[in-house]
Amino acid sequence: MIQTVKVAAVQATPVFLDREATTAKACDLLADAAANGADLVVFPEAFIPAYPDWVWRTRPWADGPAAWYDRLHDNAVAIPGPSTEVLAEAARAAGTYVAIGVNEIDAAGGTIYNTLLFIDPHGELIGRHRKLMPTGGERLVWGTGDGSGLRVYETPFGNLGGLICWENYMPLARAALYGQGIDIHVAPTWDNSEEWVPTLRHIAKEGGCHVIGVTPFLRGSDVPDDIEGRDEIYGGDEDVMSRGNTTIVGAGGAIVAGPLTGEEGIVYADLDTAAPRRQRRHFDAVGHYARPDVLRLVVDRSSRSAATYRDSGEVGGPGDGPGDGAASDPVRS
Repeated sequence: MIQTVKVAAVQATPVFLDREATTAKACDLLADAAANGADLVVFPEAFIPAYPDWVWRTRPWADGPAAWYDRLHDNAVAIPGPSTEVLAEAARAAGTYVAIGVNEIDAAGGTIYNTLLFIDPHGELIGRHRKLMPTGGERLVWGTGDGSGLRVYETPFGNLGGLICWENYMPLARAALYGQGIDIHVAPTWDNSEEWVPTLRHIAKEGGCHVIGVTPFLRGSDVPDDIEGRDEIYGGDEDVMSRGNTTIVGAGGAIVAGPLTGEEGIVYADLDTAAPRRQRRHFDAVGHYARPDVLRLVVDRSSRSAATYRDSGEVGGPGDGPGDGAASDPVRS
């Protein structure tokens, strides 16, 4: 394991509801971060093609704003697809790990998910996590994920994983990652509140891991004026949807960079890769400080699908026996 990892948290403004342009901007920012020595580059929640902020300002399914959802749907990211191929090539060219939030359109083309992607320096998509529970109005645009993405990924600088926005307030979701020895926890978010940074610090202390919180910077003036109803919902530069709140916290809870607010920018930090294991010598939430005789967590990481298919003449295929609809991944404790 390398001794120090340089991480970059990218607080940027997406090209609102434009998948190709936002993907291109992400690739340029990735190249900039890599040129400054970053080994891991993290982008905000739902960065491509933008967080659907209008769910908090209007009725997402009303007649007028329906055009907003249609545009989001048409610019969502297929996985795999052209956008992920472009991102993968940019990661390979930069030689960095990447964590980036996207609005993912499922294979059947009907449901959008809030998804966090992990890409390695070889341009391989190594992980995909769909937000388990969208918050409030988000549930009118995003579906719910399953446990298949509650995983960490081995890297030269430790185990990498993360949760999206208010998933980080779910104690059992956090514990599911702690149990896999997460060393660097990414937390892309839309949360601009004063309480968010203490949340990041709590996770770093509780999990004994480095935490990278990344928030976008977005104003009303960033919404294209060709979207129907724009002027009724958004103002200009003074109408700040997301002021940013990007912060990097070291294992143990100390802020090492940020918070960055009120502008676009890239926050950098050099992190000691041995610090998480050193921190967990004192407090290991799923090790010596656990009480499995009293409290235990069971995590179902199987993929859940509404439909499975069995062709005539096949024996032992999906759909046979009890538990139809579940993949064969075991339930893990």
